[in-house]
Amino acid sequence: MQITNTILMIRPVAFRKNEQTAVNNYFQEDLQIKNAEINKKAQKEFDDFVETLRTHGVNVIVIDDRKETDTPDSIFPNNWVSSHDSGTVVVYPMFAENRRKERREDIFDVLEESGFKINDIIDYTAAEESGVFLEGTGSILKDRVHQKAYCALSERAHEELFIEFCEDFDCFPVIFTANQTVEGERKPIYHTNVMMAMAETFAVICLDTIDDKKERKNVLTHLKKDGKEVMPITEEQMHSFAGNMLQVIGANDKRFMVMSTAAYQSLRKEQITFIQKHCDIIHSPLDTIETCGGGSARCMMAEVFLPKS
Repeated sequence: MQITNTILMIRPVAFRKNEQTAVNNYFQEDLQIKNAEINKKAQKEFDDFVETLRTHGVNVIVIDDRKETDTPDSIFPNNWVSSHDSGTVVVYPMFAENRRKERREDIFDVLEESGFKINDIIDYTAAEESGVFLEGTGSILKDRVHQKAYCALSERAHEELFIEFCEDFDCFPVIFTANQTVEGERKPIYHTNVMMAMAETFAVICLDTIDDKKERKNVLTHLKKDGKEVMPITEEQMHSFAGNMLQVIGANDKRFMVMSTAAYQSLRKEQITFIQKHCDIIHSPLDTIETCGGGSARCMMAEVFLPKS
C-alpha cells in the first residue's frame, strides 16, 4: 500500500532555527523573537495540526521530545526513521551532528506498545563516519506499489547509499538533481520531499528545479508509466512548501492530502481542483515551524507501515 492511516509525530520542547542545518537548507529564515517564544509558537502549531489530523480520523502517535538532548529539529522524525510493511525499521545517517541525537530506541518500544510488530532494524548510521548521509523519507520518495524510489541528490542524499537502500528494499532507483536559486546561484535542494510528493494516483512535483532536461524527462516518464497524474508546481510555490505534502488515510478509509495553510494558499484554483479530484485536502497553519525549521507538514509526519502484532 502506498499510504497509511498511522503517523508518528514528535512534539518539540526546544524548537528553534538549527544553525547546523541552515548551511544547506535555504528554506530556513530568522525570526526576531526569543527561542522560548519560537518553541511556544511551534508547540501551538504542532498541537493544532495533530488535532486537525485526528479530527479527520488519522491515527497519530505523539511522543514528546526530551529537553536534555537539545534537538531543535526533532519535530521532523521522518529524516531519521522509516518503517515498512515487512516489519523492518530503518535508521538513517544525518548531516547535522545535533540531529543525530534525535534517534531514540524507546520510540520503537512505543510503536510496539501501540500494537505494531518490528521484525528487523536496518541501521545505515555508520555511513556518518565517512561523511555519507541519506535522510530518510526526506531524501527518498518511495512509490511502494511500483517498487520505485525517487531521490534528488544533495549533501543529505548520497547516491551510493541510496542505491544500497534500493537494493535492500528491492526498489528501482530514479535519481536526479534538483536545484533552487539562492542569491542568483543554482544550489541543490536539501530534500527531495520539499520539491515532490507521491500520492496513490498522482504526484506533485516542481519540474522547474530539475535543470537537466534528460533527468526531468526520465522522472516524468516513470511517473506517467506508472499511471500517476502529474501536477507541476512553480519554484515560488515550492518555497511556500507546496511540494511538502503527504497523502494519508482517515476515517472510513477516506483519503486526504495533508499540507500547511501556506502551501494551500499558494496553490492556484485549478491545482486545488486537481487534488480534490483525487482526494480531500487537510491544511493547518505551520508558519513558525516552516520559517525556522525549513520544513513543513510532510516532514513532521513519519508514516507507520509496520504490520499489526
